[in-house]
Amino acid sequence: MRLNQAVEQAPGYPFLRLAEVRREAQERGIEIIDLTLGQPTDPAPAAVREALSAAAAELSLCEYPSTEGMPALREAIAAWIARRYGATVDPHSELLPTLGAKEPIALLARLFARPGDAVSVASPSYPVPERSARAAGLEVIPQSISAASSWLPAPDAIPWGRVAIVWVVNPHNPTGAVAPLGLLAELAERCRESGAILAVDETYSEFWFEREAPCSGLELEDRSGVVVFNSLSKRSGLAGLRSGFMAGDSEIIRRVKRHRSDIGTTPPAIVQLASIAAWSDEAHVRDARARYGAKREVLQAAARRAGLEHVGGPAGIFLWLRVPGGDDERMLELLVERSLLMVPGSYLGAGGEGHLRAALTPASEQIERAAELLSRGVLLGHGV
Repeated sequence: MRLNQAVEQAPGYPFLRLAEVRREAQERGIEIIDLTLGQPTDPAPAAVREALSAAAAELSLCEYPSTEGMPALREAIAAWIARRYGATVDPHSELLPTLGAKEPIALLARLFARPGDAVSVASPSYPVPERSARAAGLEVIPQSISAASSWLPAPDAIPWGRVAIVWVVNPHNPTGAVAPLGLLAELAERCRESGAILAVDETYSEFWFEREAPCSGLELEDRSGVVVFNSLSKRSGLAGLRSGFMAGDSEIIRRVKRHRSDIGTTPPAIVQLASIAAWSDEAHVRDARARYGAKREVLQAAARRAGLEHVGGPAGIFLWLRVPGGDDERMLELLVERSLLMVPGSYLGAGGEGHLRAALTPASEQIERAAELLSRGVLLGHGV
């Protein structure tokens, strides 16, 4: 059996390691409140459930979905982009429905870089762009980010001329930092000058709590060489549907369409119809944002009482907590003893050491319980 060595030699996916920690704790009789996954727990919006039910009764499930996706879905997404950002996107040439965000992330690495090319990714960050790039035989050049840089990439630190793709997650996972439009514009211009693509993952775009709504790469005056990703996984709490989109430069979209029938597909028709309902409704998004904001306040206050300060940005569905003493893995052990599980920042790449990522996705009752457990005493003076 011949194996892809780039994949085999990659470090284990961090959440698999955390699953082992959770299993060991449960074997010891510790009932864990899991704050590691950005997996929403709210019920699906009523409009989406109704659309799924109606589609299941009416659709033939024998047909493959078209490569380009339903025109009605593309138009619904374009209409949402116009409402949300005031940006105009051609639903036929500049937009493509996708299987969530992971599918287009992997497609980009396979279609728009050659073996030996490099990609630039923030560190620490969401690991999928890096792992997809390595699986495609690409070199990964980390963009070092820190509190000193407001957890944002510095254009001058990117080795222009070497990179084929520059990845930005905005709002950033895990820190919640929000890139201003001026930074995206500068990155896009530098990408065009060097022949690279600017790829912006905007999965957490609908969760902001302290300032104005995050901007989008689709607001750029010149979108050539720019592609943006978003999905319903976080916005509408529909991670199980695997439904999202990529939008931007029409040439990028054209090339993805050309090769997609060989290496991918759009979501099933039943999912596309439910997605139309989700993109067309904002009430459930406003409600979710309010719930996340309330949970954020509760958990942030409790973490502060325990000596863990949120040092990240104003958006996203995570807290980015600084660990006193800097030993995030030791802090994980202490938290497990309090029945809590968070992601050590070191699991999310170089520069994440000394931090913890705490998800706000559990139900409000679970967040209240987590806050109570955190508030039992200050996690200081423990040698970390």
